[in-house]
Amino acid sequence: MTMASTAHTEVKGDNFHVTEEPHHEGHSTVIGFWIFLMQDMLLFCGLFAIFAWLGGHYANGPAPLDDGTGQPLFHLTPVAINTVIMMVSAFTCSMGMVNIRKENVGAALRFFGITALLGLGFLFMQYREAVNMAAVGATIQTSAFLASFFVIIFTHCLHVIAGLVWFVVLAVQINLHGLDDANERRAVCFSMFWNFLDITWVIVFVFVYLMGVLK
Repeated sequence: MTMASTAHTEVKGDNFHVTEEPHHEGHSTVIGFWIFLMQDMLLFCGLFAIFAWLGGHYANGPAPLDDGTGQPLFHLTPVAINTVIMMVSAFTCSMGMVNIRKENVGAALRFFGITALLGLGFLFMQYREAVNMAAVGATIQTSAFLASFFVIIFTHCLHVIAGLVWFVVLAVQINLHGLDDANERRAVCFSMFWNFLDITWVIVFVFVYLMGVLK
């Protein structure tokens, strides 16, 4: 593992002595990524707060229970399926990390690959929902409610896309350099990021979709 050194000065009488203490680079990487995730959490909290404020401003346009044609705008069955997809992907991602810890690279990449495929399925379902909403005139320009809704959905989808790109880069790095310390740290951070996306989506499902229908 790459080591950096931190110098400390000790005073003994009139002499100064510099001693070296080891500093583990991987620890700072993981801590820094935790800070990044907390900042990302604040971003989504802000978006949820905006939705809570603007979620009732329909501007005579589509609403969660009425898309303007007498049908509900929010169809909970496909959204629930998408939620299950994200939860299963979080499980497969965690299984990938279990195999990383066991240094079983082949199994880890297979589980991460399943995670990526489930992520693609999630994005496809989100695309279909957006297309169906656009067909009844429910777009980001229609009302404050839909603007705040789509900003949350698009932001989460962009994070999922970033996670898929991350997986591809991680897989290439592992194939080129094996499971060294740097790639193990990348896998840990990838797992943390993907599980964060899963938890965030569960909150979206409850706070945006379910509460939208129950209003």
